[in-house]
Amino acid sequence: MAHIDYYLATISPNCYFAGSRPAEVAAKHGATITYKPLDIMGLFSRTGGVPPGQRHVSRQEYRMIEIERTAKVLGMPVNTKPAHWPTNPAPSSYALIAAQKAGGGDLAAYVAGITRACWAEEKDIADDGVIKACLEAAGFDPSLADSGLLAGAEAYEANLEDAVNAGVFGAPFFVTDKGGRFWGQDRIDQLDQHLAGEL
Repeated sequence: MAHIDYYLATISPNCYFAGSRPAEVAAKHGATITYKPLDIMGLFSRTGGVPPGQRHVSRQEYRMIEIERTAKVLGMPVNTKPAHWPTNPAPSSYALIAAQKAGGGDLAAYVAGITRACWAEEKDIADDGVIKACLEAAGFDPSLADSGLLAGAEAYEANLEDAVNAGVFGAPFFVTDKGGRFWGQDRIDQLDQHLAGEL
């Protein structure tokens, strides 16, 4: 059975655009997924990236164009300048880690919900109430947002180390057990082909 490590950031617009497609591709091929939320700003600093607000103005402008264009292509609502961005992604990431450990719900739905809350619903995903609502909507016990915080923090930090060691430098980023690496929501089709043995 194939396996995918999915490195993501809950504040990433491109993780929002990825939605539940990674899980759909995995299910199509009978593959498993480990969701590995991480500190994207920490990843940038470790791998030569630059936070959006520190990039050259031309890159910042083009990022806005890409967000608007991608939203139209995918038919997804988006606010290119969310009211609560940037915000602290750690609490929503810890909740994902706890949910993955607990099981019983839909992890892809949680990821889609928490990223949509930021990029389409003008909600602060660092807010406990927002996180609990997204957990509950995905079929998880909302109290997971309050549990395993130390374990969540340790896993969050370990995910960053794993990412750097695996050659990851952005999000979403998919690494398969066969050594395939795919960066970006626009590479999910290539991940699909890779799992099918075509790429």
